[in-house]
Amino acid sequence: MKLDNLNFHHLRYFWMVATLGSMTAAANRLGLRTQTLSSQISDLEQSLGRALFRPQGRGLALTEAGRVALRYADQIFQLGDQLQDSLQDPDLDHALRLTVGIADALPKAVCYRLLQPILNMERPVRLICQEGRFEWLSSELAQHRIDLVLAERAGGQGTSQLHHQELASIAVRVFATPNLANQYDSGFPASLNKAPFLMPSRNNMLRARLEQWLEDLNVEVRVVGEFDDLALMETFGRQGMGLFALPAADVEDIATGGSLRCLGVAQGVEERCFAFVHPRSMDHPALHLLLNSRKS
Repeated sequence: MKLDNLNFHHLRYFWMVATLGSMTAAANRLGLRTQTLSSQISDLEQSLGRALFRPQGRGLALTEAGRVALRYADQIFQLGDQLQDSLQDPDLDHALRLTVGIADALPKAVCYRLLQPILNMERPVRLICQEGRFEWLSSELAQHRIDLVLAERAGGQGTSQLHHQELASIAVRVFATPNLANQYDSGFPASLNKAPFLMPSRNNMLRARLEQWLEDLNVEVRVVGEFDDLALMETFGRQGMGLFALPAADVEDIATGGSLRCLGVAQGVEERCFAFVHPRSMDHPALHLLLNSRKS
């Protein structure tokens, strides 16, 4: 069956019956005769080649095919509602919309710096930012539900059809509260031996780079916390739980207001940041600017 054989009016009728659980209730809601509605759904079943409902007592129950169809219908009509909402946006004619997926392994300050060229465009840009696991974001991007994904890795499963390129390579710096910094900054980085340290979880590629750096220095830190979320790790670090390392193009990205001090740079450890773009979004003016303004 081809998409052009699918009658979306009939699909909405099916969706309404399945949602309300009654042919009569759906007919009343739609302003149709029950017989007419039943006939339209029969036409849909014939075009799909599957029965969507089966008798159950005096009512109807979904078949397995009906449950599958309902899941897709939910998505279709939800997207239809979102389409209407988007097209009614009063800023649509003069503001560019850009939906960005941000991998949760990337620090927020880094993301802001990567997106700065877009924020400084003459034409206003409305950013819609979503955060999550890279695997989920790349799936959303492949289905063109978002325009751009920022991540700390060069690729992964399901990304072969997506355009990707490196945007930046950012130094990783070690931070601590002033009290901890006073104890461990003299003789950095050898001074980190036995220091309490907060680490990214092993899901984050930064963890392996930091461990290799410390091993090369013959330094063994005392890991007192591991975090999937680097923003959460930073929060605990600001409370003095331990030293921590984060990508920071500028010390002020992290150490603001005197609450933290930078002990130094983890030499040879860098956070590489990549952009993934759906091919249909390549002509977006904001993305064209972003992809041609590589940071260093």
